[in-house]
Amino acid sequence: MAKNLVIVESPSKSKTIEKYLGSDYKVVSSKGHIRDLSTTGKYGLGVDIDNGFIPNYVPIKGKSGVIKELKKDVKESDMVYLASDPDREGEAIAWHLKDALGIKDKNYKRVLFNEITKDKVVEAINNPTVIDENLVHSQETRRILDRIIGFRLSKLLQSKIGAKSAGRVQSVALKLIVDREREIMAFTPEEYWSITAKFLEFDAEIFKYKDNDIELKCKDDADKVLEELGTDYIVESIDKKKKNKKSKPPFITSTLQQEASTKLGFSAKKTMSLAQKLYEGVDLGEETVGLISYMRTDSTRLSDDFVKPAMVYIKENYGEEYVGYVKTAKKSDNVQDAHEAIRPTSIFREPNKIKQYLSNDEFKLYSMIYKRALASLMSDASVNQTVVILNNNDYKFKTTGQLLIFDGYLKVYKDYETSEDKILPEFNSLDVLEARELLPEQHFTTPPARYTEAKLIKEMEELGIGRPSTYAKTIDTIKERDYVELVEKKFKPTDMGIETTDKLQEFFGDLINVEYTREMENDLDLIADGKLVWNEVLASFYKLFEPRVKEAFLDMEKKAPTETGEACPNCGSTLVVRNGRYGEFVACSNYPTCKYVKKDEPLVVEIMDCPVCDGKIVEKTTRKGKTFYGCNNYPTCKFALWDKPTGEICPECGKVLVEKNGKIKCSECSYEK
Repeated sequence: MAKNLVIVESPSKSKTIEKYLGSDYKVVSSKGHIRDLSTTGKYGLGVDIDNGFIPNYVPIKGKSGVIKELKKDVKESDMVYLASDPDREGEAIAWHLKDALGIKDKNYKRVLFNEITKDKVVEAINNPTVIDENLVHSQETRRILDRIIGFRLSKLLQSKIGAKSAGRVQSVALKLIVDREREIMAFTPEEYWSITAKFLEFDAEIFKYKDNDIELKCKDDADKVLEELGTDYIVESIDKKKKNKKSKPPFITSTLQQEASTKLGFSAKKTMSLAQKLYEGVDLGEETVGLISYMRTDSTRLSDDFVKPAMVYIKENYGEEYVGYVKTAKKSDNVQDAHEAIRPTSIFREPNKIKQYLSNDEFKLYSMIYKRALASLMSDASVNQTVVILNNNDYKFKTTGQLLIFDGYLKVYKDYETSEDKILPEFNSLDVLEARELLPEQHFTTPPARYTEAKLIKEMEELGIGRPSTYAKTIDTIKERDYVELVEKKFKPTDMGIETTDKLQEFFGDLINVEYTREMENDLDLIADGKLVWNEVLASFYKLFEPRVKEAFLDMEKKAPTETGEACPNCGSTLVVRNGRYGEFVACSNYPTCKYVKKDEPLVVEIMDCPVCDGKIVEKTTRKGKTFYGCNNYPTCKFALWDKPTGEICPECGKVLVEKNGKIKCSECSYEK
């Protein structure tokens, strides 16, 4: 019987750690959270609103057996080490374990495993601490806030417009997407022209007239310049500079998610799942070891334990000239420096040496983490940059060249960051050149781009919305709720997403916004620092929030259900589409007098008359789940479209108008409404 019990969150982590600690320690797993708020009490919140916001916790469904086994293990042990993850959520899990398992103060210690390697695990066990009550209160406040906002607003929206849910961070992230879509819809393209002088070995772009920037707003402007240009281009200036290019700091949670999205094509959820496995431990044959440090962090700090051997490694493998310095990003107000950056646990575990033990995706992510941390400690890359200005009758043309003269950190990071050479010929001042061709081109300004997952995470981070550990879950939620759809890997709000945002802004605009959400994150940080009292923060919020909810229940207009055009077979009333716990269904509009529900038939909503036959265009789904629009007389009529028809006909060619990229266009010709 082991005298010491170690409780971690993950079963896979428990196996790794038990090998490090030996027979005096038994390592078991809580498998994550064991308790959560109940759904009893006022509004089903599981919180005693009227008596200091005291939470009522109950075992999570399916965890009663886990709790029973853990209690048995605790009873058989002299000392319990609570080793849940080293963040606020992990601190709260440790407190729940202590409380639910009845562990006395004298019989427990809190340990933090920032990396799962033998040295660090043993070091953590030998340097235990106690549960930080302030961190627990901060996480508890976050959970109660999310429960109050989620339950109250979700019930409101479900009853009024049929939306599925709302949330403190989720609804603000959705608002960013909706606001961006409205910017795109309101955008008016503006015409502009460029003029390029094409020479044998390079191109030069017009950019000034005398000392003033030049704007060519239409063809007449471009034609006027072309008339005034001569054949001679005189080399007016040659500016050669050596420029250093610095590597980026090592990854934090948000930058890892962004880079994995853009460079590897991974979703935030997938990235965090892979990173969790790399952190918890991988069987390398002779040993099982965590390959990276803890992956939920917003600090770019690197420990000396990593930096010193990494510097030696760089010198021995690449040379003295590649040894750099420690890079740090500018520290923002909302950064918590509890953990260092995401890095390999050993610089000597080179990706290619352990590739055979990793899945393809694990290898890709580990390689990127490894190389980013290594590159951050390497010297700057250097380029020679040349800018040449050509003068033609006081019109100035510019060309730029770049030559990499020292690769520095790009020696290891070139796969993720390009530095292409653009070589110019040799120039002498006052040389007279003649262009082969003058190319005027028409352009139009473009609207701001929709958010990719990486761009949305970056925006949330910069605005101070949520925390690194919440980004993946937030994005996953708005996708699952059908508030957004992915169009060319970018988020486009659905009609329900837009309506949900509009209703929330109408009644809760001063609470569901970037500023208030950021302030709440700051308050949670102050609770964690012991500078604010947790239930006083909740009381202040609730005093403002709850009256608004009650007003919204009274004043928000209830959306009429969509009619299907069919009559109820029982009473003759119109059948309508309703939202239930398991999604949409068709039922009688005369409910509760008539309780007819249409069963076992897929919901079909007719969009318009088929332009080919006497059928109807309806929404359909391919075997792979992709939506398209086709005739209900298929296979007799095979008319189909990928874009949703508007029900209108093109005035120019008579074909169907469709919604495409936020605009109404003809499905055949170039007409745009």
